Amino acid sequence: MPQFRIARISLLLAAIGLSAVPALTPAALAQDKAAAPAAEAPKDSVRPEIYKLVEPAQIKALLEAKNYAEVQSRLDQAEALPNKTVYENFVLNRMRISLGSATNNNQMTTTALEAVINSGKLQPSEQRDFIAALGNMYYNAKDYQKAITWFNRYQTETGDNKMRPYIIRAHYFSNDFATAKTELMKDLEAAQKAGQAPKLEELQLLANTGAKTKDQATYLLAVENLVRYYPNDDYWIDLLSRTQGKATYSTRFALDVYRLQKAAVSKMSAEDYAEMADLALLAGQPIEAKQALDAGFNAGVLGKGPNADKHKKLRAQADRQAADDMKNIGSGEASARKSKNGTGLINLGYAYVTMGQYDKGIALIQEGIAKGGLPNAEDAKLRLGYSYALAGKKDDAIKTLQSVQGTDGRGDLARYWIMWVNRPAGGAAAPAQAAQ
Repeated sequence: MPQFRIARISLLLAAIGLSAVPALTPAALAQDKAAAPAAEAPKDSVRPEIYKLVEPAQIKALLEAKNYAEVQSRLDQAEALPNKTVYENFVLNRMRISLGSATNNNQMTTTALEAVINSGKLQPSEQRDFIAALGNMYYNAKDYQKAITWFNRYQTETGDNKMRPYIIRAHYFSNDFATAKTELMKDLEAAQKAGQAPKLEELQLLANTGAKTKDQATYLLAVENLVRYYPNDDYWIDLLSRTQGKATYSTRFALDVYRLQKAAVSKMSAEDYAEMADLALLAGQPIEAKQALDAGFNAGVLGKGPNADKHKKLRAQADRQAADDMKNIGSGEASARKSKNGTGLINLGYAYVTMGQYDKGIALIQEGIAKGGLPNAEDAKLRLGYSYALAGKKDDAIKTLQSVQGTDGRGDLARYWIMWVNRPAGGAAAPAQAAQ
């Protein structure tokens, strides 16, 4: 998963740095103004002895000249003066923020930021920016507990939840996976309730949370939603592979899994193409076997390496049997109809589906289901559903697949075919990466 990037602290500090230091008024001038009749109450001011040390134009020039030692010396001298007011401390800390930022002294910067934020002297817009900067500094320093504290304060004081993704990340990186999962699930449910796609980064983080805690259910939920909203080959292959790893999964769906994988991904591995062809031949579907092998050879993954001869022999076998099937397929209908159950009609119908004769194939599958006597009638319904999907009959596919039940992989496959039918136009997101 791509690393969750946070605004660079230098940019935030630039926004709140020396240029944001308030214009300073020496106390003597403030007192003169206060003595005038009907004058406003004197504003915050600093004593002349402090003012001459930290006059903003001088400090700015020293910082630009990188004379940091002189700036530090002046701040130290001002700090040593007794009985400083709240405002005088506020001014000194504002300048420490600038010095700490310029010298990469994070300890100085964070300490000064906290003091300024808690001084009560900031305008609301400044308060917001300073809190965000402090939270970012702690986040970048990997002090995630303090980052969470300040990001939460940002949300409380501003009512703006833009820091929420950072808070969740901070929980994750501090190994508080339970809280991260809880908050990510809230966001997932809220997005789905609103009819919106969840954020890619949050789904990736939810998957990582499941992986870190060996929570297979959470991991699969995240990957399933990645496939639903941001499909790509990596997500599809991972989802189908882990589905087969479920304790309740039945291996009789191995070919069904490959059928979905072949439809969903741009290219399979050599092993998958060859295994799909083997299973299709065993299932009496040589045309499908030939198509899988042709796809593998065309993709450049079959016919090379240590298994090249095996691939070529398998292809020759599939070619021969597929040619026979194409020649004699029409004569199979009568014998299939004479059978005691509908299995033959279903198999024959799917053969027509693989040939692109969807209407004829679907009609035969329906006839086979109606004939009955099937060892697994729900399996046949699954195959009817994805035959509709392959034929581009979206509404029929969804209606049929939604009725398919089963905890042995069948229900999962039905749901995944619906996801494939409803896949976003345009296709893939960026490949999945580990969270940083």
